[in-house]
Amino acid sequence: MSEQYIRITLPDGSQREYPKGTSGLEIAESISSGLARVALSITVNGEIIDLDRPINEDATIAINTWDTEDGQYTFWHSSAHLLAEAVQELYPEAKFGIGPPIENGFYYDIDFGEKQITQDDLEAIEKKFLEVARKKSSFERKEISKEEALSFYKEKGNEYKVDLIEGLEDGNITFYTQGDFTDLCRGPHIPNTGVVKAIKLTNLAGAYWRGDNNSKQLTRIYGISFPKQKMLQEYLHRIEEAKRRDHRKLGKELGIYMIDSMVGSGLPLWLPNGTVLRRTLEAFLREEQVKRGYKEVITPHIGNLELYKTSGHYPYYKDSQYDPIEVDDEEYMLKPMNCPHHHRIYSSDLRSYRDLPLRLAEFGTVYRYEQSGELSGLSRVRGFTQDDAHIYCTHDQLKQEIKNTIDLTNFVFNTFGMPVDIRLSFRDENDAKYGGSTEYWDRAQQEIREVADEMGLDYTIAPGEASFYGPKIDFIIRDAIGRKWQLGTVQVDYVMPERFDLTYVGSDNEKHRPVIIHRAPFGSMERFTSILIEHFAGNFPLWLAPEQIKILPISDDQNDYAQECATKLKEIGVRVTVDERSEQIGGKIRDAETAKTPYMLIIGAKEMESGTVSVRRHRKGDIGTFNFSDFLSNVNAEIQQKTLPED
Repeated sequence: MSEQYIRITLPDGSQREYPKGTSGLEIAESISSGLARVALSITVNGEIIDLDRPINEDATIAINTWDTEDGQYTFWHSSAHLLAEAVQELYPEAKFGIGPPIENGFYYDIDFGEKQITQDDLEAIEKKFLEVARKKSSFERKEISKEEALSFYKEKGNEYKVDLIEGLEDGNITFYTQGDFTDLCRGPHIPNTGVVKAIKLTNLAGAYWRGDNNSKQLTRIYGISFPKQKMLQEYLHRIEEAKRRDHRKLGKELGIYMIDSMVGSGLPLWLPNGTVLRRTLEAFLREEQVKRGYKEVITPHIGNLELYKTSGHYPYYKDSQYDPIEVDDEEYMLKPMNCPHHHRIYSSDLRSYRDLPLRLAEFGTVYRYEQSGELSGLSRVRGFTQDDAHIYCTHDQLKQEIKNTIDLTNFVFNTFGMPVDIRLSFRDENDAKYGGSTEYWDRAQQEIREVADEMGLDYTIAPGEASFYGPKIDFIIRDAIGRKWQLGTVQVDYVMPERFDLTYVGSDNEKHRPVIIHRAPFGSMERFTSILIEHFAGNFPLWLAPEQIKILPISDDQNDYAQECATKLKEIGVRVTVDERSEQIGGKIRDAETAKTPYMLIIGAKEMESGTVSVRRHRKGDIGTFNFSDFLSNVNAEIQQKTLPED
């Protein structure tokens, strides 16, 4: 190939040659005019750049449209700039901090001076936003010297941008201009502002500059935008649905958990119904782990500080850990991670290659310090239980063990009807935070990718998202209303065996290092439960529901028969209660529906005489009268098969 050409590898693995300096837009046009029309940016060797930027070397690329994460990142990044332009026109004295894209939309931190912005002002800003968007202004990128950049913002009196620029290296600074607005920014951006067709400013909040409580508090405006008005309407509908499903609301109504100020913020108390739910989840995973050769262990809630220094969790996670506790001239910490404890269990005995793989599992509670403003129900807490496991294996066993953990994780999420996206989280070569040698990292990343390819997984690669001790496979589930949540992880670790001097005796009678796989399908019981509540809107499948059946006798005359039915249900492990209150049957049904009990058995004189039950299903109503023994058999089958509820 001539030096004047570059080789471009497309997402499907095919390769094309282009003249050096070809832009992303030109590549998109060469693939199809339709792709070029909807292209927003291009990802080149893992970096998202503008479509009009020239590509001068061989590269792996992806053209980003709205339907891709990188495309939405670009779209919302540009929308943050549009928000700033709209604010600049309405409030010329405003000074701008930072305005990044986030998981759903974007925000901009703004100093409005003496002006107090309220929710009532957002509609006018939205209107101005769309007005400037319709101008179809291009985003013009300009490289600028540090001196020029500082001069530009000092003249404007913007101390926030000056603060940012002072921390940048000369020769690496870029400005972007669209319309009448210029911003310090490294990009990327969409081709022009006209691509943005719909906007909703969703919230106002206070935000200290640089997160420093001693700095000035700015006004943070949150927003979300779309390329079509219909998409915004669908999003707003999902928001309303999310409010209806909010686990904080349903968690209280269904008696799942509570937060008590005397116990402490971020420390949930599991109520009886929640405890049943959690224990059922644990039993489900525990049973599957036993089938797959795991051995369960239990470790303490605290550990010697030296343990976490050896692992590197201290000081790496120092800001999210509680201060050490002095005991007998030693320092102890609330456990931030289970893995160091498991490594010590491994090292407590001389291991042979015949003992491997050794799979240690634990529902282990850990503690992390979260700022009070970040706490949220069960989804963000200070004490939580991980479904942790660590697999110690030989290198020859590694790929099969990774496959086994992926299979287990997929099995878990399939059971709950949650579609899964796979992300391979790799090291950022330019970041010094990672432990271990480059050789180990390259090896682990290659092995993870080979496994994903051999299993035919559809995955994306995310540089910079790895743990500090190894690359990982992240499982990102989509719930019933389309939201994405990162849950399970599978991590390959060559670092901890070195730090803890873990060994096994091989067939050659020499000592070797095992490889460790870290694995947690649920992630944490608290967060997974919060997602599960919202995924099912509290309407749990029968096998998981805290109360599976409520028996409703019409009068006291049927109480004995109702209790007989309950006893037979309990004998096969069904969670059942009898409502013997002197209430009208309509009121009993309403209460059971409110509690989201899957089945209600209505028992009157006719049912008692014939040995039948009249069955109601939550959200469906009356489904017929059944011989009780037949109903018993059907319910047992539904529980054993872990059948999902119908929509």
